[in-house]
Amino acid sequence: MVGRIATGELEDTPEDDGKDPAAKAMGKKGGAARAASMTPERRAEIAKKAAAKRWGKD
Repeated sequence: MVGRIATGELEDTPEDDGKDPAAKAMGKKGGAARAASMTPERRAEIAKKAAAKRWGKD
């Protein structure tokens, strides 16, 4: 598929995910601000909890 896009056979246009671009931009800013305001220990705690949930370990 990459070759077909490179030769111009296919268009490389991103699909519309139905989300408001402005809302997506604000979400990115909010996530960065939240991470910056937390201590490294709190970020690690959240990351460990998310990994445990993701991989089914409690």
